[in-house]
Amino acid sequence: YIVWLDYTKSKEDYQMVQGMGKYTVITGASSGIGYEVAKAFAERGKNLVIAARRKNNLEKLKREILGIYPDLDIVIRSTDLSVPENAHQLYEGLRGYEIETWINNAGFGNYDSVADQDLSKISMMLNLNIEALTILSSLYVRDYKDVEGTQLINISSCGGYTIVPTAVTYCAAKFYVSTFTEGLARELEEAGAKMKAKVLAPAATKTEFGMVANNVSEYDYDKSFGTYHTDKQVAGFLLGLYDSEKVVGLVDRESFSFRLADPLFPYAGNSSHNQQRM
Repeated sequence: YIVWLDYTKSKEDYQMVQGMGKYTVITGASSGIGYEVAKAFAERGKNLVIAARRKNNLEKLKREILGIYPDLDIVIRSTDLSVPENAHQLYEGLRGYEIETWINNAGFGNYDSVADQDLSKISMMLNLNIEALTILSSLYVRDYKDVEGTQLINISSCGGYTIVPTAVTYCAAKFYVSTFTEGLARELEEAGAKMKAKVLAPAATKTEFGMVANNVSEYDYDKSFGTYHTDKQVAGFLLGLYDSEKVVGLVDRESFSFRLADPLFPYAGNSSHNQQRM
């Protein structure tokens, strides 16, 4: 059947027309952590919106999930979120869906000195890791902050809490993700909002990350790290964070142990030196 969407109607009208229930949105779902997170949420009976550049990978993921859970609705959105306009288009294109959880997983890294790094690659990385994440987080919070049971989970890195040699710019980008999400969690709490904002900070994880960060076609995690997690393990960490009342899910970079925590960055919420509201 054909559904004509009238954008003068409310979000509730769209949800009634769609009639498919609630959805979990996962960006960067074509491989790695995002791919496994999608399967983990499908196992819990969640309808999904899976977004990434590689449509073929998304279609493969959809077939894999529906082969096990045929009653779920799996929506594919093929988009390059390193283009900021596409982040707006992705969100606007989901106005007809009731979004229960939004997971900003899309991102990539870079290993190089600041002096030698490829600035075109860095620009794309900052657009994706910071700008797209901020746009999508802001739009989702604006619409859903007072909806019971909603969660925003942003994927940072242990490099978003520790500066790693030859990954200074990447770490700085992930520090942004960590501080932005922790600050948002504080803001939502102070406003009495119903939404929870959380940040997951994995350590080395065996995905395509190593190849992209080092600009190579093959990458041996055993030689490069020795100790690492699988993408499926990290998906399990994310579910632990999702089920908890904590804000931060952090992997220790030395021990590789995982812990849940309250916000870790200092917060000047009660400082007498804060700008006063006008």
